[in-house]
This record gives sequence, C-alpha cells and structure tokens, in this order.
Amino acid sequence: MHYTGTIWRPPYEASSLLLEVTAGCTHHRCKFCTLYADLPFRFRMSPMEDIEADLKEAQEMYRSFCGRKVPRIFLTGANPFVLKYDRLMEIAGLVHRYFPEVETIGSFARVTDVILKTDEELAALCGAGYDGLTIGIETADDEALRFMDKGYLAADILEQCERLDQAGIRYSFFYLTGISGAGRGEDGARVTAAVCNKLHPVLIGVNMLTIYPASKLYGEIRQGNWREETETEKYREVRALVEGLEIPTEFAALGASNAFQMHGVLPGDKWKLLDFFDDVIKNVDEDELRRYRKSVRHL
Repeated sequence: MHYTGTIWRPPYEASSLLLEVTAGCTHHRCKFCTLYADLPFRFRMSPMEDIEADLKEAQEMYRSFCGRKVPRIFLTGANPFVLKYDRLMEIAGLVHRYFPEVETIGSFARVTDVILKTDEELAALCGAGYDGLTIGIETADDEALRFMDKGYLAADILEQCERLDQAGIRYSFFYLTGISGAGRGEDGARVTAAVCNKLHPVLIGVNMLTIYPASKLYGEIRQGNWREETETEKYREVRALVEGLEIPTEFAALGASNAFQMHGVLPGDKWKLLDFFDDVIKNVDEDELRRYRKSVRHL
C-alpha cells in the first residue's frame, strides 16, 4: 500500500479501509497545526495507477486473509475532498470496481473544498457513495478563525454545510477546544453551538489544543500575541459547547488530546455530559490536567 508519512484518521474510522489518494494539506497555514510537518511537500495527489494498485492489493488481502467485506473506505490526506469532481468520480469508480460491496466513501474535508463543487456535482458525488465527511471547522469564532488563518469564517461553515445537507452528504465536525485563547473559550463555544444548531452534523468530535514548538502558534505565544487557556478553562469551554447544542447529534471526545474520553448522544445524554464536566472542573487539579497535556508528545 502507498502510505506517505503519518496517516491520520478519525477515531470512528477505525474499521474503515484506508486508501491514500492525497498526502498533505492544500491550505497548510493553520497556526496551530503540525500534523503534516513530516512531509517534504505541502500537498500531493496520488497517481491513479497507485490508487488502483492499492485497491488491488487490499482486495487480495481482504479476500484471502480477512475473509470479510468492506462496507466503507476512508480516503486519507488532510483534505481529499478538494480533488476535482471528475477525479473523485474516477476514484469512486475504481472503489466500486474492486469492492462492489462498499456503501460509503469518506474523507477529511475543508469547508473551502465544498465551495469548489456545484450543487449538481455534490448530488452526483453523494450518488457515487461519498458520505460521512469529517470537517475540522475548529470553531465558529470569527476572531479565532482569522487569527489562526483557517481560510474561512463562520458564514462559510453555515453556507457550505447547508449545501452538503441539501445534497444528502452527511458530515461530522471536529471542534478544537482552546482555539479562541485565554478568557474567550466559552464565548467561542457558544457561537459555535449557535452555528451547529442551524446544521445537521451527525457527530461533533472535540479535540483539545496541544501546542508544539514547531507550530506558528508557539511563535505567536513567544511574541506575546496570544495566550493559551488553562486546562480547566478548556473543560468549561467544552461544557458551554454541550450546554448550547440543541440538535440531535453524537458528541465525542475520543482522541489522544483529551485527558478524559467521553461519548454521548444529544439531547438524551446532555445532563450526563454536563455533570461529567462539572465533576472534572471541581475535582481535577489544574496541575494534573497540565501534566497530561505535557505528556501528549505527538497527536
């Protein structure tokens, strides 16, 4: 299989077949991000012959050794959904040729990737199996989005995800706790909840900001341009997010950046989750939480 650098996937894609179609990120400017620092290039598309060779290899492996079918394929890379419509359709054709049982094809996506597709193309991609995108919106706090150089604002999240809703392509959000900075996290969480309440994410996954020296954000902190939240503030922020959510959705904090992992289904589990956050805020010492943050050497 042609895998390049560290392969990232959401926790809930653990059982999906991972197929590399891109490597790196087309944006590659977010100040907090170091996920693709190990690559010698910014972004690269996989040759179609490599994609087909990997599907052939995976087909042989699954048929000969695993003896099970593949219901879902997850395309790897920071944002494979940036690929042009024709290329995504060609990849879907290969997927269904080698794995006709595949029901859905997922990937990471940026909000700006959706802008590149017409409504008709989005509907056709849905028909070809594209479903269950994971979008790292991070926040709907425009001040934080501008400072972190995400390349879009809250209005773009709302507009483009409404288009996915209309096309029938389901999606999940990643929220980055701490992105608004010291003293602003709860406000950022509330405006994010307000945007989410107008959309239909099937899952909202929470990650907690972990700052590494290789990031641009580390330099901003050293220059006095930005201050990090305390770990306790981050839990107050996540609590505010859950408290503000009014839509039916899954809520999860399952990645390594979270000192305490949790999962629930809203609205039914809202009070259980809020009680959990209250317990952490009241009973877990800041020093203990900070020790965990320092132990996260690499996401």
